Amino acid sequence: MPALPRVFLDRPITHRALHDRAAGRAENSPAAIRAAIAAGYGIEIDLQLSRDAQAMVFHDYGLGRLTAEEGPVRQRDAAALRAITLSGGSDSIPTLPDVLDQVAGQVPLLIELKDQHGDMGPTDGALEAATAAALEGYAGPVALMSFNPHSVAELGRLAPDLPRGLTTSGYHAEHWPTLSTATRERLRTIPDFDRVGARFISHDCRDLQNDAVTALKARGVPVLCWTVKSPAQEAEARQVADNITFEGYTA
Repeated sequence: MPALPRVFLDRPITHRALHDRAAGRAENSPAAIRAAIAAGYGIEIDLQLSRDAQAMVFHDYGLGRLTAEEGPVRQRDAAALRAITLSGGSDSIPTLPDVLDQVAGQVPLLIELKDQHGDMGPTDGALEAATAAALEGYAGPVALMSFNPHSVAELGRLAPDLPRGLTTSGYHAEHWPTLSTATRERLRTIPDFDRVGARFISHDCRDLQNDAVTALKARGVPVLCWTVKSPAQEAEARQVADNITFEGYTA
């Protein structure tokens, strides 16, 4: 179980890269990644799966918020997705290999795999397999994470040499309407950390006083957090967190 490299703690991490739609840099776009590299920040990106089982760098399950298209990402092939322009700029949706070629080890890359089934249940392994295949031979600092513990466990099976962690939260009902009460209450306590071979967490910055976060920090587990949106929020988060994921200001 490889540890999280120190480089993930020595600089702020940009949330979905250094995006700024007003400046023509969409979330998870090549332009946002280029800006983050130029500033020397770490980069967090999100992965969704295409219909032909390719890892796409895109946050949402649907296309509507971030492009002029509609419908689920998973119902289109990678070639079709790569041809879709992201709103607020001229970039199109990249694949994970596209981003790996662009970053090329210049800054640390924190990769979140989105839960593909909506209930944090067992994974079919397709996104995890696509991710592991893309990362084979990548020499730069990289770490993998997911809200779904089953996904993290599968990443451990497919890519055991890469550091992995859990994205975590207080799982309040208003933020997680698709999850059952029992699932939310269970995940809130981060019970799967050791079972899935996690070596770090990235926790909701609004919930850093969570007893489970306190217990892991006391064990020396690195605590990252998301998503910090102001200098004041950063100062508060850093009282607990070892590093932040941020957007909307200069960290």
